[in-house]
Amino acid sequence: MTSLEISDPSELGFDPARLAAIDTFINDKYLLTGRYPGYTLLVSRGGKIAHLSHQGYAPDAIFRFFSMTKPITSVALLMLLEKGKFQLGDPVHAYLPEFTDQRVWQDGTSTNFTTKPADRPMNIQDLLTHTSGLTYGFMGRHPLDAIYRARGLDRTSGQTLAEVCAGLAETPLLFSPGTQWSYSMATDVCGRLVEVIGEQSLDEYFQQHIFTPLGMVDTAFWVGDAKAGRLVGNYAEPSLSPFGVPEGSTGRMALIDDGGNDSPYRSPPDMLSGGGGLTSTVADYHRFTQMLLRGGELDGARILGRRTVAYATGNHLRGGNDLASMGQPVFSETNYNGIGFGLGFSVVLDPAKAQVMSSPGEFGWGGAASTVFWVDPSEEITVIGLTQLMPSSAYPIRAELRSLVNSALV
Repeated sequence: MTSLEISDPSELGFDPARLAAIDTFINDKYLLTGRYPGYTLLVSRGGKIAHLSHQGYAPDAIFRFFSMTKPITSVALLMLLEKGKFQLGDPVHAYLPEFTDQRVWQDGTSTNFTTKPADRPMNIQDLLTHTSGLTYGFMGRHPLDAIYRARGLDRTSGQTLAEVCAGLAETPLLFSPGTQWSYSMATDVCGRLVEVIGEQSLDEYFQQHIFTPLGMVDTAFWVGDAKAGRLVGNYAEPSLSPFGVPEGSTGRMALIDDGGNDSPYRSPPDMLSGGGGLTSTVADYHRFTQMLLRGGELDGARILGRRTVAYATGNHLRGGNDLASMGQPVFSETNYNGIGFGLGFSVVLDPAKAQVMSSPGEFGWGGAASTVFWVDPSEEITVIGLTQLMPSSAYPIRAELRSLVNSALV
């Protein structure tokens, strides 16, 4: 495990009592009431840690990061962009031929439907910005979601990443690329592009080009025997989770994965999911966020160029719009009003419209088990919050954390 040194918060511009009050808030509202199994929180400023707490978790605990995998996959693909291996406007089918001549959902049911040709080919920028027309099977709001489930288009189906991407290519799009925003399996396709363009499996590419240079020693697609005792349990809120819970589950938390030998995270997965497959620790992900805050470099290891990070964390939605003007009214790891989207990250455009205490230009993302991170370049702040409860929309912890952390700044 990477060691974490804590600095005096007052020297970093924080009120120590207000930072400490965050732990009390989380304990009183979420832990004592049985809403969360535990909580780990890290707050840093200027590269120094102002606050680090572990309530119910060991300091070296390993978490399922789910969609907090997405920024790592996006960074991997951007590294190949910097090498001139592709351009953002390139059609996806130039590298994955199965995506040639895609069609768009028109009408019907999951077993009897009509389609029409897409207005234009899907390009790589569409994938990075979730404007590709792909969706997720767990959404449960459109017949396409049922088709995804029936065809096993997810990381639990026993198919490889190449096989799942081939299945996605054969399935109609929700809309023509570039016309709308919808949270989706697009980043899994980005992961497949990393494999094809980078000529390495996704896990090998991550390890060689990101994890090893950054010293992320505990981040991987699965947890081996030597670290098995550190993988924490995962829970779901029975009345809210779209991911399924054991029959007869009641209360606020149902254990869905104890992290033991039968856990899907204890052996190499069939599908290396760039959209949601990684496990990691607070120490490792802190190093990833510090690299982003520092413009692509950490401790002498340059992962991305400064301009690339700035470009990727700007808003790339058509016309400079926010998600509310382009998005589908479905589950996502962010709210929509006042929030834009870059190349793998949500981006705060208008804090007042977003109704969150944050800074314009703040970027980040979250995971399905209620994990979250953000980077605030203007204040040089990074925050990581980790627990394991699905779905992430069960409670408003992300907005609460932003208010609590930012109100501690003095």
